[in-house]
Amino acid sequence: MTCKNFIKAVAASFALAVISAPTISQAETLRVMRGAPSSALNVPMNRAVVVESDTPFTELSIANPGIADISSLSDRTIYVLGKEPGRTTLTLLGGDGRLITNVEIHVTPDIAEFKERLEQILPGEPIEVRTANDGIVLSGTVSSIARLDRAMELAQRYAPDRVSNLMSVGGTQQVMLKVRFAEMQRSVSKSLSSSIALQGSAIGNSLGISGGTNALNTSGAITSSLDGSTPSSNDSNGAFLFGFNAGGIEVGILLEALEARGVVRTLAEPNLTALSGQEAKFLAGGEYPIPVSQDGGGITVEYKPFGVELNFTPRVIDGDIINLELSAAVSSLDTSNGFSANGFNVSAFKRRETSTTVEMRDGESFAIAGLLQDDFVDLNGQVPWVGDIPILGALFRSAEYKRSQTELVIIVTPHLVTPTRGEVLALPTDRVQPPSERELFLFGRVAAEDAPKTGGAGEVARQDFSGSYGYVLDD
Repeated sequence: MTCKNFIKAVAASFALAVISAPTISQAETLRVMRGAPSSALNVPMNRAVVVESDTPFTELSIANPGIADISSLSDRTIYVLGKEPGRTTLTLLGGDGRLITNVEIHVTPDIAEFKERLEQILPGEPIEVRTANDGIVLSGTVSSIARLDRAMELAQRYAPDRVSNLMSVGGTQQVMLKVRFAEMQRSVSKSLSSSIALQGSAIGNSLGISGGTNALNTSGAITSSLDGSTPSSNDSNGAFLFGFNAGGIEVGILLEALEARGVVRTLAEPNLTALSGQEAKFLAGGEYPIPVSQDGGGITVEYKPFGVELNFTPRVIDGDIINLELSAAVSSLDTSNGFSANGFNVSAFKRRETSTTVEMRDGESFAIAGLLQDDFVDLNGQVPWVGDIPILGALFRSAEYKRSQTELVIIVTPHLVTPTRGEVLALPTDRVQPPSERELFLFGRVAAEDAPKTGGAGEVARQDFSGSYGYVLDD
């Protein structure tokens, strides 16, 4: 019994070894029809094929040795080695010098090895590989642009500059970019100045005095102050004028004080959607005309955009990883730094911009730009020497300082998006209906009370906006 089991096990092992052994490919055989061309012979590059002929030959030649190399093993056997992708012709001659056949040799890239490497590097990607002429054709749907680039780079190793890309990228390939511009400006300025004006005569009218300091250093200001009038215009928040006579001399003292504080908040949130690899542009603002002098004295007008500008190019690299090339700017007119020339008044621009490239996942955020600017100006003016006198010198001095702080932050958040039905989207104007004549003239309503019932606007109308959020205006 034991011997029989052993014999059965040996037989089963032998049968399994025969089944699992690799199949040895047979040499291709040329079916020769004397004087007629043979069918094409496909040879992988850097691989050899042994070909057998039914008819003995005495001479053979290859048209282009750079594409394939040949050698005869016998009068019926030919050894063909593929060297470079391309097509050439193998000619066989018989003993009488007559033509036996012409064989078209087609050397193609070794796609068998390429397929193995492609499966190792990009497992699970349904990429189809074919040969076309002397190149490789890739087709199928890949999961991301990064994997498509890897497949193309690998194919270039086997067929340099002869790769045709028919692949498409699946998944979501549209990116919505949400950008938040937040800027806060704070400014504080204070100034305190005192001025004195003198006019009259002393020592028996033998000495005349007329003069002033700081704001009262002109004849008009002196006359006005001695007449009891404060300056006609100034930037001060407080101005006090005191006057008295000292013999034949009139004295006027002007005290001016200024304190100003200001806060400016700027917030913009542009949203823009673009296809992966395509540039998108956004501008919410306007264009300012600028005169430009031309040769010959002519004047032309060029328009410079201002407002919230956004240019970006998204690329979905792999899955939900997004590469962003981004350029963002916020600009506004600055009339304080403008100039006038030839009758034209041209304003300057205040501009804050950034340009960068970042990489992040869907829904993640980056603060791509931050700026904290702190300007401080301190100014002290006085009449030389006299202003250094204690207590009394204050009448001959003026002091002021200004401090301005600006803080700017730009935050970007990309999202992978897909289209939806138009009826589920709500517009800001959908919830506002024009009033009827009865509602307008009798009840003074500027919008109809009937809210939409369907679509995205109806969904928004059913929500509760009675809290301290949303677009609510209190009368």
